[in-house]
Amino acid sequence: MTSLASLINLPLIAQLENAGQETWIFAFFIAIIILIVLLVFIGFFFRYIGLWIQSITTGAGIGLANIIMMTIRKVNPTVIVRAKMMAVQAGLTKSYNISTRALEAHYLAGGNVPNVIRALIAAHRANIDLDWQTAQAIDLAGRDILEAVRTSVYPKVIDCPDPAKSAGTLDAVAGDGIQLKARARVTVRTNLQQLIGGATEETIIARVGQGIVQAIGSTASYKIVLENPDRISQTVLNQGLEAQTAFEIVSIDIADIDVGDNIGARLQADQAEADMRVAQAKAEQARADYQAREQEMVAKTQENQAKVVLAEAEVPVAISQAFREQRLGVVDYYELKNLQADTKMRMSISGQSDDGGALGR
Repeated sequence: MTSLASLINLPLIAQLENAGQETWIFAFFIAIIILIVLLVFIGFFFRYIGLWIQSITTGAGIGLANIIMMTIRKVNPTVIVRAKMMAVQAGLTKSYNISTRALEAHYLAGGNVPNVIRALIAAHRANIDLDWQTAQAIDLAGRDILEAVRTSVYPKVIDCPDPAKSAGTLDAVAGDGIQLKARARVTVRTNLQQLIGGATEETIIARVGQGIVQAIGSTASYKIVLENPDRISQTVLNQGLEAQTAFEIVSIDIADIDVGDNIGARLQADQAEADMRVAQAKAEQARADYQAREQEMVAKTQENQAKVVLAEAEVPVAISQAFREQRLGVVDYYELKNLQADTKMRMSISGQSDDGGALGR
């Protein structure tokens, strides 16, 4: 009986042993997963413990979990934490209400977060009206917001014309025809309110160049410009050239001005030469017309001579007809011949040429 009971309980024991083995394997895998998670957490902890300590000690208020979640959201936590620390230490979070979420959103949009924070700090220190939203928009528009704030605090000088693109000068002609070659230096500061959509330095250079050329051209004599170059600067400055640009013009100074060619005299000489060529052309045209007229007269003379020859050829026929009809006698005929001979002699004495005809032969 005992052996029979043992045979009956053998499968049950095997099942219990298999179940215990599966439980052990499951527990082993759970332990491995927990160990991996723990190792990952320890790795993140030691990686970001420095940032977390800096955030706590500076009052940035960014927790360790939030720092780890930034990595999962593809945000560089070092950039965000340090930007938030700068903002807190400069007192920007109270003035502009800059949150960690706002910094992350600007980072994910492709903005330069540290540059924007530095620009806001500089603007705050210089009492320049610049808020967080405007600074974000300027940065996302591709403009260097920090450089713009620096230029607003410390104006910069622009050469006109730009020496990087042109080594020449601004050439203008005064009212007396004398050419002047000028170079100007334009001092500008950034207009942060018009930085988005405002024209760049190239527009300022073009407008100032146009204004200087126009001002010199409206001056009666080049001597006036040389005596008082500041007059040209003030005239250009009062034209409001900074409209719709990202800059405010502080001053326009004539750095150099030289006397060039006498353009007026050259133009007069060119005009005189052009007038002479026109007169020569007209004279040639008149001569050609006269030659054509002469040839027409020669042709008409020859035509008339041909008519005379034809008319003289009919004279012998008429004389013969008169003889047959007895309307002309022999005496009359000889008197006609004597008259022709006398006429020919007179013409020979007077020097006139006889082209000949039927009556002369």
